[in-house]
Amino acid sequence: MMHFGIIGQPLAHSFSAKYFNEMFRTQKIEAKYSVYPLEKIEDLPELLKLHQFRGLNVTMPYKQSVIRYLDTLDGTAQAIGAVNVIRIDEDGHRRGYNTDAIGFINDIRPQLQPNDKRALVLGTGGAAQAVCYGLHELGLEVQMVSREATRGICYEALTPEIVAEHSVVVNTTPLGMHPLEEEKANFPYHLLKKAHFLYDVIYNPAQTLFLKEGERRGCRISNGMGMLYQQAQAAWGIWTN
Repeated sequence: MMHFGIIGQPLAHSFSAKYFNEMFRTQKIEAKYSVYPLEKIEDLPELLKLHQFRGLNVTMPYKQSVIRYLDTLDGTAQAIGAVNVIRIDEDGHRRGYNTDAIGFINDIRPQLQPNDKRALVLGTGGAAQAVCYGLHELGLEVQMVSREATRGICYEALTPEIVAEHSVVVNTTPLGMHPLEEEKANFPYHLLKKAHFLYDVIYNPAQTLFLKEGERRGCRISNGMGMLYQQAQAAWGIWTN
């Protein structure tokens, strides 16, 4: 039996096990997909010894730190600097991929409007890197925003002019996801207008406080469920080709 799984912390929100195990069942594939919450990325080598894995998904907060445990990266993962899919060959070779970017591109492209030219990306982690890559591929100018201005600008620097100029706002932080449902990014929501489009990579809950703030102001909103399905399909292609 082939073994697959997902690593990250926390993982109570993950839909991956149900999704892939159902796929194995319907396609009559002898495989099992399990959830492996890791307290720290340094626990990965020990986990890899327990099963003959053929593939792993990687989620927050290990999309960047996992790279040092891989042998090679594909071009997209290398450009982004983050991995969310690992393929493990029979000889043990571990190759990292990033399907978050293509999943995000495929999901958000039909939702963009002609006036959506600039985007604010909240967060600087692995998901943020994939989202920025995807937005650039779609031709949008991107400004990253975080609590500290190590990359991009901090939330306190968001002026009415900056918010008005950026019609797309994407949350890539874990704020709003279980167990942080009652939290949201420190964004100046009062500056949002109906022309804004708020996209949250979180899919559970379906509507985070971030999205509720946008809906309250008449903005277009979207959660990350579509992105999730798109990237999962891409991961399956990587593991089976």
